[in-house]
Amino acid sequence: MSRILAITNQKGGVGKTTTAINLAASLAAAEVPTLLVDCDPQSNASSGLGYPADPSRPSLYQGLRGEAGAAELLLPTPMEGLELLPASRDLVGLNLELVAEPERERRLQRLLAPLAQRFGFILLDCPPALDLLNLNALVAAHALIVPMQCEYFALEGVAQLMQTVEAVRSQWNPGLEIEGVLFTQLDERTNLSRQVADNLRRFFGERVFRTPIPRNIRLAEAPSHGLPALLYDLKSRGAESYLQLAHEVIAREQSRTAAQSAGTGA
Repeated sequence: MSRILAITNQKGGVGKTTTAINLAASLAAAEVPTLLVDCDPQSNASSGLGYPADPSRPSLYQGLRGEAGAAELLLPTPMEGLELLPASRDLVGLNLELVAEPERERRLQRLLAPLAQRFGFILLDCPPALDLLNLNALVAAHALIVPMQCEYFALEGVAQLMQTVEAVRSQWNPGLEIEGVLFTQLDERTNLSRQVADNLRRFFGERVFRTPIPRNIRLAEAPSHGLPALLYDLKSRGAESYLQLAHEVIAREQSRTAAQSAGTGA
């Protein structure tokens, strides 16, 4: 069964799409078949993997409207073992188009269900707004990866994040977990970064990933070439950090699976 991870934070500019692209590519590099689902109408994850905007290309929009199955929408990427379900600007209108539809928040969950045996991980790149697209991702996900910059406003967003998670748990997805909090664009030379990181570690405990993502120019350059960082510059600090993060995600999944097996006596 696939492990579905939503990469989300209601604050923009924290590295969600950079994380989605590079973690997905790094999981594939570790020989785990991986799917990246671009849930953001801005389609940055799609363009960052070599698929700039194309109104004629079927996308998640058709999938959520029930006009195409997920398998029909998948695209290959430059990274072997990584496939993409692309977004499009048409997704902007879904909040209104589906407003009267029953169980509209479960559209993505149902779309991805036939792919459960095909991929080890399915990553969802979420939009920053708490809209129907984001809600669909949170309902479909098993757990969340939350990128956070170590700045003052990150602390303000923690309460909002936890309120959102609890609301989704109570109404639609009781098993939703926080897989981990990921420090992005980290600069540990500043006192503020260190203080915020310490506060977040105290709040989230072991759910904070050991691997932080540093500020790195190669991470910023790679999307303009339609490549993940590890194909653009394998030796860059950014690429190395995401490879380490992928191994940490895989190790957590192995531990979780082992604990479940032990609990069931399997």
